[in-house]
Amino acid sequence: MSGHSKWHNIQATKGKMDAARSKIFTKIGREIAVAVKSGGPDPSSNAKLRDVILKAKQNNMPNDNIERSIKKASGELGSVNYESIVYEGYGIGGSAVIVECLTDNKNRTAGDVRHAFDKHGGSLGSNGCVSYLFQRKGVIVIPREEGLDSDSLIMTALDCGALDVIENDDDIEIITQPNEVEQIKQTLEKANFNIVMAESQLLPDMYIDLDETKLVSFQKMLDVLNDLDDVQEVYHNVNIPD
Repeated sequence: MSGHSKWHNIQATKGKMDAARSKIFTKIGREIAVAVKSGGPDPSSNAKLRDVILKAKQNNMPNDNIERSIKKASGELGSVNYESIVYEGYGIGGSAVIVECLTDNKNRTAGDVRHAFDKHGGSLGSNGCVSYLFQRKGVIVIPREEGLDSDSLIMTALDCGALDVIENDDDIEIITQPNEVEQIKQTLEKANFNIVMAESQLLPDMYIDLDETKLVSFQKMLDVLNDLDDVQEVYHNVNIPD
């Protein structure tokens, strides 16, 4: 699993993200809207909103944009209701793909997602066709900064209930139960560890390898899906080299 978390995908495509920053802000704005609708506009009492704000700041979203998104979702600036839809399907080479969307137009979203699959050798499937290959886990990422005591970090994480710790060259990933992300995150923050990401994700039970040609086509499909405003997350089980 090392090297395949969403955080690593974010880092690997940072230049591309910089070029499409407005799209990133649009996606995060929708996440803020959903978080506010479900738990209120106060991040001190809304853990989900706190996590989305952390994500927003990590992506350099200006505070004005964050506050405007919160006000819009709470009705102060008018609001749009977004519906959560999940698509499952197969990418080229039998790869498994799950696409999580927030949309105000289901027909548009379904057509766009289906087109992305069809154009790049994949096909949409029925609900449940690939989700059994994934498990939802919490993922907390701490960068390897100067002065980081990795032994202390690992001990603290395991002592407070982490399922696993994965050491990468640039960071350390803490894997948790999805409902324990916030609790373990708070414990690590109190111990003065710098957290750059903390959220639940769908992690595959195992990864598959594609040959070079299929990998190029698969990556193009991922790029198209991630470029859609309605798409929030794309999970898959393909080994993508760093």
